[in-house]
Amino acid sequence: MDIKIKTWLLDIQQRIDEIFLFLGESRDFIVYKADLKTKKAVERNLEIIGEAVGRILKEDKGFQLNNS
Repeated sequence: MDIKIKTWLLDIQQRIDEIFLFLGESRDFIVYKADLKTKKAVERNLEIIGEAVGRILKEDKGFQLNNS
């Protein structure tokens, strides 16, 4: 696998981990909705994930992102 793709995949994993960190153990949607800072942080991480996925697919159009 290309080193650039590995780097982007690592970035995606780090962003997912960070989202879970921001949300905490309860992951209560009502609490999340009321916390503007957390919402903005999660949204930004989702944007970064989307950008990384776009770069991966641009680099390798047949790349499969799996949950396994």
